[in-house]
Amino acid sequence: MAVKTLRLGQVWRKDEDGQNYLITRVYNEVFSQFAILRVAELSAPDSPTVKVKVVKDGDGCALPGYTFTQNE
Repeated sequence: MAVKTLRLGQVWRKDEDGQNYLITRVYNEVFSQFAILRVAELSAPDSPTVKVKVVKDGDGCALPGYTFTQNE
């Protein structure tokens, strides 16, 4: 599912295991954009982060393998 823009604090669900992830950082690297995700639970400060390359198309932005969980 695509969204117009990626924002800090958005929650995305990993399609593979159903775990919710929170966007903690979005940044550009040369010609690509990346999002840094962290598990959205109490142990989040101790869990590793995940770097995901953002896919852009005519509908907006998406994270491959993740589904946006909130209504815009």
